[in-house]
Amino acid sequence: MIKIGNIELPEFPLLLAPMEDVSDPPFRRLCKMHGADLMYSEFISSEGLIRDAIKSRKKLDIFDYERPVGIQIFGGDEEAMAMSARIVETVNPDLVDINFGCPVKKVVCKGAGAGVLKDIDLMVRLTKAVVSSTSLPVTVKTRLGWDSTSINIDEVAERLQETGIKALTIHARTRAQMYKGEADWEHISRIKQNPNIEIPIFGNGDIDSPEKALEYKQKYACDGIMIGRAAIGYPWVFNEIKHFFKTGEHLPAPTIDDRLLAVRQHAEWSAEWKGERLGLIEMRQHYSNYFRGVPHFKDFRKKFLEVFTLEEMDALIHETKEFYSEYLASQQA
Repeated sequence: MIKIGNIELPEFPLLLAPMEDVSDPPFRRLCKMHGADLMYSEFISSEGLIRDAIKSRKKLDIFDYERPVGIQIFGGDEEAMAMSARIVETVNPDLVDINFGCPVKKVVCKGAGAGVLKDIDLMVRLTKAVVSSTSLPVTVKTRLGWDSTSINIDEVAERLQETGIKALTIHARTRAQMYKGEADWEHISRIKQNPNIEIPIFGNGDIDSPEKALEYKQKYACDGIMIGRAAIGYPWVFNEIKHFFKTGEHLPAPTIDDRLLAVRQHAEWSAEWKGERLGLIEMRQHYSNYFRGVPHFKDFRKKFLEVFTLEEMDALIHETKEFYSEYLASQQA
């Protein structure tokens, strides 16, 4: 069993990565239903929380059915990070996570996210500020280093553990790589072999199949895996991996009906959380992902993009089901 502070997780937990504009409560709810063991909010600006920015505050919404769940914050100022951790604590998540890995320019330019990888002393001070300002377990997600010439994850892991964090997730790429190239998990393996490291170490990067998950589990000996992009439009990935670990066999692939049910659930929960019109507008980014690789979905995509009510959604789902029922029957004839 893996423990993060007082949070007990399965022997080899599967974590849902915090992804901006993706990891909101409706999406997290689907992933929880399909096997995610620990989830995180979208990352939240510490400055935004202090300014009481509406978008930042909305990201604090968590629900009991998704526990255990962590709220992730980012920033480059010690006082702001400490204050935001105290604000986060008021909504009673299970943990606070610090983002030292986001590579996007608008975050890095503010000296936050992966920008902190250039200054380990600052990273330590920011982490200490958060740890000392909350009674919740604090975890960190980071990258290997700024670029291939400045990989510093060994020092980072030891020094952050000394600050009192309870777990570390390592995206096995540098900031310079962004999301390109192959993630190098050998660094994660080396951290796990360090006798000074006692906290759980979770690996992140390139896990997109049950086979790869099992291979990396066995080869790199991390304490769990965080899954990001592979879960977008495919929440089934968590249970598929767990089933493969147990049996060495694959679960049946999700059917058209399974995919449509997931879309309907996601849309309904999005409408409940954001309001019907906005919730369905923001669903638009997800449709193609749910039907990736499904023949002829292009014909329906435009129709889904024009849906503004759940009533319209139900009618379109019925139409889509009928089409694929006839299509599959014709393929089997």
